[in-house]
Formats: sequence, structure tokens, C-alpha cells
Amino acid sequence: MLRLAGLLLCVTSFLSTSSLGVSAGPRLDNDKLYRYSYSTEVGLNRPTGSTRGNTGFRISSDVDISLVWRKPEIQDEQLLRLQISNVQVESAGKRSRKNNIFHGSSAESILGKVRLEALQRPFMVVWKTGKIRSLYAHKAEPATIKNLKRGVASMLMMQLKSGKMSEADASGKCLVEYKATKDQVIRTKHLDTCKTQEMGFTTHSPVLGISEKSASETVITLENGIIKSADVEETHILSINARHKAATKVLSRQSLTLKKIEVGPAEVGGKDVASVVKSLDDKLMSIGVMVEKVKTKCKGCPNLMDTWKAVRSQLEPGSLSKAEAPRSFLTLLHSLRKASKSEILTVLRNCSKTVLPQLVDAVTSAQTPSSLAAILEFLNFTKKEGLVLQERFLYACGFASHPTETMLQSLLDLSQGKIGSTEIKESIVIIMGALVRKLCLKGACELPTVLKVKEILLAGPDSTQMESEVQMYLLALKNALLPEGVPVLAKYAESEVGAFSTIAITALQRYDPQLITPEVKKTLNRIYHQNKRIYEKNVRAAAADLIMSSSPSYMEVKNLLLSIGHLPHEMNKYMLSKVQDILRFEMPACKLVRQVMKDMVSHNYDRFSKTGSSSAFSGFMARTADVTCTYNLDILYSGSGVLRRSNMNIYGQSNSALLHGLQVTIEAQGLESLIAATPDEGEEELESFAGMSALLFDVQLRPVTFFKGYSDLMSKMFSMSGDPISVVKGLILLTDHSQVIPLQSGLRASAEFQGGLAIDITGGMEFSLWYRESKTSVNNRGALVVIGNVTVDTDFVSAGVEVGFETEASLDFITTVQFSEYPFLVCMQMDKTTFPFRETVSKQEKLPSGQTFSSKRSRDQLVPGSEFPLHQENSNMCKKVFE
Repeated sequence: MLRLAGLLLCVTSFLSTSSLGVSAGPRLDNDKLYRYSYSTEVGLNRPTGSTRGNTGFRISSDVDISLVWRKPEIQDEQLLRLQISNVQVESAGKRSRKNNIFHGSSAESILGKVRLEALQRPFMVVWKTGKIRSLYAHKAEPATIKNLKRGVASMLMMQLKSGKMSEADASGKCLVEYKATKDQVIRTKHLDTCKTQEMGFTTHSPVLGISEKSASETVITLENGIIKSADVEETHILSINARHKAATKVLSRQSLTLKKIEVGPAEVGGKDVASVVKSLDDKLMSIGVMVEKVKTKCKGCPNLMDTWKAVRSQLEPGSLSKAEAPRSFLTLLHSLRKASKSEILTVLRNCSKTVLPQLVDAVTSAQTPSSLAAILEFLNFTKKEGLVLQERFLYACGFASHPTETMLQSLLDLSQGKIGSTEIKESIVIIMGALVRKLCLKGACELPTVLKVKEILLAGPDSTQMESEVQMYLLALKNALLPEGVPVLAKYAESEVGAFSTIAITALQRYDPQLITPEVKKTLNRIYHQNKRIYEKNVRAAAADLIMSSSPSYMEVKNLLLSIGHLPHEMNKYMLSKVQDILRFEMPACKLVRQVMKDMVSHNYDRFSKTGSSSAFSGFMARTADVTCTYNLDILYSGSGVLRRSNMNIYGQSNSALLHGLQVTIEAQGLESLIAATPDEGEEELESFAGMSALLFDVQLRPVTFFKGYSDLMSKMFSMSGDPISVVKGLILLTDHSQVIPLQSGLRASAEFQGGLAIDITGGMEFSLWYRESKTSVNNRGALVVIGNVTVDTDFVSAGVEVGFETEASLDFITTVQFSEYPFLVCMQMDKTTFPFRETVSKQEKLPSGQTFSSKRSRDQLVPGSEFPLHQENSNMCKKVFE
């Protein structure tokens, strides 16, 4: 036993001794100077553009590396001295002398004497088993210079065996994969895993957002264990999801090549790194490996007031359907995000009444602490007079791209204070629901303010007896889409008040089908089949729509089909159109519907030959490689032929993500007395009412009332001029993406993508007893501008590329009903006018001396207008109406 223990001890001792002679990482030899040539370049362009057309710059130099100190007990922990010299700065792309702003400029004239001296000042690197553990440089050196030194040091990152690990270099802490052979190491960095020191933000909806594809690979060749060469290529491609052609590419390259090995300084003694560094240069201090933030000062840039004076004429109400409006809005937004609270208040207080609503849109959309504080101080919610401005502020909050807890808390404080207008009180609560959803989507659902607001919204419908307040809380829950809200909405779906039922069911339609539980489905089936009581037609129709879109069972579909023929006249036709639309447009339920229709009891001529004016139709508005845009139009009439509900939806889908771009619903009830008609079952006691509700970019807005009550109806009947009522008007920040891309070279690329929409949605309802005709219209006017800007901006040179597109468009939906004869003639029209579309690409470079290079290209085209197809019966009816 003792002999065995002794033998094991000898083997262990031998292995320990021999392992000291095996290097776990690369080492430099003592008394030698390794002279390398180094270059780093950054080029910006479109992804499909040639590198010859890149805008950007290249920095080249010599780099001397020598061993200063080695840890006695760990030979692989080395302190290296690096020194940059013979610096040159030139253009990254090949350009004529006339367009080359770097031609004839020296490194000193570009960098400046102080920066050049700092760059060429020696710095130290702790190199342990091929990894950079820390850097030592002068603390007073500019951040840009220290970052460039970090970039040089990052070229030494390597290991001599294959594997994956997390490590930090200039660009951040990332997962890195090594593939090592005898004389070559390939280092692949998984950039999607990188954690950096600067966090950006992006739009909550992927359809309106930005996609990024990144790659980084370093190829290192070795000779006798020494780095002979190292080449890095790093790319970042950012594209707009709605149009991937609008994209930018950042190409970063680094190269380190051994030129020669000379006699170098001798290794010094010392116990540890800190004492050795201090003995060599006491001004050297340890700095982090990752790049630090660079504050660049913009010389000659306009302040907020100057920017406002330049753009305010393009923000007049008459210009909101032109591309100049959203373009000016985005320019103003950039300036607002840099401005202080006092600067913003000065502009707000010196603004004309006509442009002030658009300025409120912009200030709120800036979403900075200063802008929020300024607008809350400017608006007085205790007064009724400022209703338009207050509502514009609230809608801009609802459309916020990256809302904060502070914004939600501000609305909560407002809701609990004195408010001069009941409409504003309702809008505040409704918009709070939208903010809760957006905060939950970005993982902030457990913040204290979010939890408090969730509690208020969930308890809200049961906390009041006022009909308007119950509707307010239900609409807020429709925005919030809280899983906990499903039971509350299911309860109110069976309410005796038709408005409550409609809101609750349409709210449930917005949920993921997986959250529509069997209990909720039982509720919906009770409503549709009227198992407990009589319901209004529009409530039953909404329940049927939700059943069909929530993974229905065979029996649910069969019972819906069997009901056709036993429903009120117009509802029979509506359900028949809905089934036909599901089959024609191949919706998720179409396979099950076809299966049920094999049964002749469910599918027969008697059922499928019902006539009427009601309809349901879906179609494509646009189908591109990037986005599929669909619409559906549901019209339900009362048995007397008067409009009961008109519902138009527009959806955008990109990469399996869905955006509910627009929903405009017009509802009317209790109008049968005007034409001496008999109301349908369950609608005999309904008060005369007509109104419109809009949902825009996933945000439900406060509904608008045309008239309510018979006296209000009669007073407006003879004063109706046909002038539209504004539903939504203003400027919306659709796309909002900001990020800093730290490159391994030590440079930083800043990416800003913004999309602004100027929109004007109006709705109207005309009713003529003389001509026996009614007409409802929804008019959508808008202009969209999307701009993506990527810049590499140091304090000695800047380069950037900008891509974008813009368009102006209008979409009109008109329903004309002639009730001079029976059956009534109903014609629906959905028209898109011819609209312009422009794409632009611009590039720029700038030196501190004021020398600039810029180029711009654009491509214009006209997209022809069209009338969107609806069902054939509608086309036949329209011919009769306009004969």
C-alpha cells in the first residue's frame, strides 16, 4: 500500500514539473521587439453597394510590441508594452482627388497635435494565456484615443485550443468560438450575444422595427508560437422590416502583420503588475477593455429654436398630408431629444395656435425626461379649454415607441387629480392601458406603477355604475391585453348593455387564441345562440367572429352553420358571407368549415342561398417580399336596411409578426323610426345613436359620437352638411430605433432609424329623408417618411450613410344606401388614389477643418391607384346605385 502511494506521488510530481514547460497560451520572448504594421478601416454603405463606394476612413500605423514583465509563478501572464507610430488617415473608398477630403492632409492636421501625441504614447497590456485582462493608459487621454488603443489590444485576443467561451474585448463581452490548428486560429464572435455598456431602444412592434445581421471573424496565423498576422472582418447590416431594401451596412476591418523582429528592451523585475507599471510610468492607470462612451460636440449645429423656426411652416394643418410634414417632424424630434426642459418650454410658449398641436405631438414623441416634464408643465388638465392639445398629448403617449414607468406614473397622477373634461379623463385611462401593454412587452410588467395600474384597470368595470366609466375601463383593458383581464371581459360580454358586450368581445378578439379558454368559448356560444337572453345583432355577429377565429371545434362550427336560416334576415346574409370569406381567403378555420360542409344538413341550398345587403370580405392591399398587407370589411344591416355596423380592418404582417394597423368601426342604432320601419328582435328599445371608434397601430382610441338620442339626431339631421368629423389627426412616431454598435477596432457606429407618419382620419354620416339615402364615409389621408442613419463620429472625423423612403397616400371607404325601394340598394367603395414613392441614399464625410464630402441619389416612382375588390354582389349593386 505504501509503495502504491509513493508511486502515485512520483507520477503526480513528474506531471506537475513537466506541465510548467508546456505553454497554455502564446508568449513573447524576452529582449525582443516585435514590429507590426497595423490598419483599421470602417466603411458605410448599402448592403448591395460595392466597397469602392464606401464612405468612411482608414487609420494605418506601425505598432511595436515588447515584453516588459512576466509573472514568475505563471509564465503565461505577461505585461506587454505597445506603442503606435507613423500614423496615417485616409479615405476608405476609392475616390477622385476632387472628392477625397483626406488628400493632402496629414495625421496631425486631422487628429490634432494633442490627440496624435496621445495616440503615439506607449500603453501597457496584461496578456494572460492569450487573453487581454486589462489595459494601462493615461487617464487624461481623450476617450477616442483610448478606444483606438483598445482596438489594437483586441487584435491579441486568442487561444491555442478549440472551444467556446465568453470573453471581453473592445466591442463588449461576447460568446466567442475558437477553431485552432497548428499554425492558425480562427476566432468567431457571436455578436448577438454581446453585452455592451450602452443600451439603446427599439419599436415594440417587429413589423415597424429594424432587423440586424452581424458577423465577426478573426483569422490569426502563427509562426513559432508568435502572431505572424491577424485579420478581422466585422459586418453589421441593419434593415427596415417594412422595406428591407432600405438598409445600411457597417464594414469594419483590422489587420496586424509582423514586419520584423529586432533587439528589444530587457525584462524588468517586480512582484505584481501594478507595481511594475507604476515603476515605469506613474501616470498609467488601469482602464477597462471595452470601449467607453465618446461625447462629440457638434460645432455649428442649430439649437432647438433655430430648428423649430426652420420646420414650423411645414407643420401647418394644411401640410399634414404631404411628406414635408413627417420629414420636418423627424428633424424636430432629433433636436428635441438634445434639448433641456427650459428650451422646450420656450418653444411651446412661443408657438402659434395652428401649429401647436403638431408641436405637442413632437415634444411628447421625444420621450426624454426633459420633454415629458416640459409638456406636463405646459398643459393644464384642470381646464376644459385645452382639450385638443391634451388629447394630442395622450395619443402621442399611446403611440410611444419606448414608454417609461415615469410616463405611466404621470398619467396615473393625472387620472387621480382634477380634470376639466370627462372626455380627457376617459382618454387618460384608455391610454394607460396601451402603456401597460407596451411596458409588459419589454419585460417591465412587474414594475410598481405597472402593477398598480393593472390593479386599477382590472377592478375598474365593477367599481362604478356609470355607463361611460364602465366603457372607459373596458376600452383600457382592450388596450392592455392582460391575461388576467380575460375573465373580466368574458363576464361583460354577457352584459345586458349592448355597448359593454361589443367592447368586451372585440377586446377578446385581440388576444392570443390560446387565452380564449373553454369557459370563454361557452360564454360566446351562449351569446350567439341566445341560450339565456336576446342579444343585439352586432353582439351576436362579434361573438361568431371570435368563435371562428379561436380554434373552434367541429361542433361549434356545425352549430354556427346550422343557425343560418334561423337568424334575422340580414344576419343570415352576414353569417353566410362570413363563412364564404373564410373559405375564399383560406383563414385558419377553413379546413374545419370544409369538413363540416360535407354534411348536407349543414350545407344545402336553402341555407346557402340567403339574400341581403350585409357582407364580409377580406383581401390583399399589398403583397411584397417584406410585408403582406390585408384588409377586411364587414357590414351588418338591420332588417329595415339601415346600417347597424361597419367594420374595416387593415393588418400588416412581416416575419410572422402581426400589426393591427387600422380599425375603423361605425355603429348606428335606433334609426328605424325615421323610415317607419320595425326594429329587429331585441333592439326595440334602443336609443338613437351613431358613432365611430378607431384603433390605430394596436392602440384603441376614445370613440367619437355623431349623435345620441332622438332630439340630438333630429337637430343634426337638418344641419348635416356632410362635413367629416375628425377621428385622428396628427403626427405619429411609428419606427424608433437607436443603438450604438461598438466595433472591435475601438470605433463606435451609431444607428438611428425613425419613421414619422402624418395622418388625418375623418368620418362622416349623411342621412337624407328627401332623397331616401344615407351615406357613411371614412377618409384616411397620410404621409410617411422613414429615415435610417448610421454614423461613425469621432472627435476628429465623421462619416455616415443615410437611407430612407417616403410616400403620400389616401384611402377612402364610402357606403351608400338607397332606401327608396325594397330591397335597399347598398354600394360599398374602397378606393386608393395614385401615390408617389421615393427612395433616397446619401453619404457624407467631414473633417474638423470643415472639409466635407457628400453625395445623394434618389429614385421616384408612381404607384397606380385602384379600387379594392369586394364581392360580386356589391359590384352589381353599385352599378344600379350610380345608373
